[in-house]
Amino acid sequence: MASIAHIDEWSDECATVSEIEQALIELRLRRGFEGKRNLRTTMLTHLAWVPQEWQQAATETLAGLAERHPSRTVLLFPEPDANDGVAARVLLECYDVAGRHLCNEVVELRLRGARTRAPASIALPLVLPDLPIFLRWRGRPEFDSPMLSQLLDMVDRLVVDSAEWPDVPGAYVELARLFDRVAVSDIAWRRSLAWRASLARRWPELPHRIAGPPAEAALVAGWLRSRAAAAIAVERAEELPFDERLDPSELLSEQLDVFGRDPIYEAAVSSAGPP
Repeated sequence: MASIAHIDEWSDECATVSEIEQALIELRLRRGFEGKRNLRTTMLTHLAWVPQEWQQAATETLAGLAERHPSRTVLLFPEPDANDGVAARVLLECYDVAGRHLCNEVVELRLRGARTRAPASIALPLVLPDLPIFLRWRGRPEFDSPMLSQLLDMVDRLVVDSAEWPDVPGAYVELARLFDRVAVSDIAWRRSLAWRASLARRWPELPHRIAGPPAEAALVAGWLRSRAAAAIAVERAEELPFDERLDPSELLSEQLDVFGRDPIYEAAVSSAGPP
């Protein structure tokens, strides 16, 4: 991982969107973006909805993502029980990587009180024009919530990790309803890749029972049912039978390179419930 060469910061406990936009401009000017021919800047906008219990994990993942995907990251931290307002912290993080400069913009927004219920009105002015927008939703979404609906209207892809959900495979029924609305990536699906590859190599001999963590096992079972019409029972186990040991930053980074829908994943989700 590259070391951070420079960090510039601005913060305000009661910020407006226009003040945040101005802070981004001023930080870029302060760092002298103009005239640096070898400066790599943003490739996408990465939104993240991060409830309090996921903040540490999200921050650690973001730190490992920095040099892989130069981006503008907008972290939305909902605080529904606080007094109304928006607290903002804007960072410009610059790295030296193999003789080149790389910079990431990070906007941390604490949406307090009623502002929690209207995240798109705050996030939309901060996304970069003409670049992809990804939404990473930490934890189990409330699929009928206005917050999720608003953010889905402005993004190209929703990235989840269904291993963070306590109610799989049942929750996949709700997830499947989103497929015609937005492209979906599931980090649990990617985590099962080596397992699926091993099963594919055994074709046409397939097991009647598989064991693994709830999300990954349900998805692999759904994949086998949808692709091979196989009757598959699922048992719970703590570990994946095949695991590439990729860290959370690597797993998220891969999803930020994916565009378009994945019909094989969608079919697996739709078949992930009990046979």
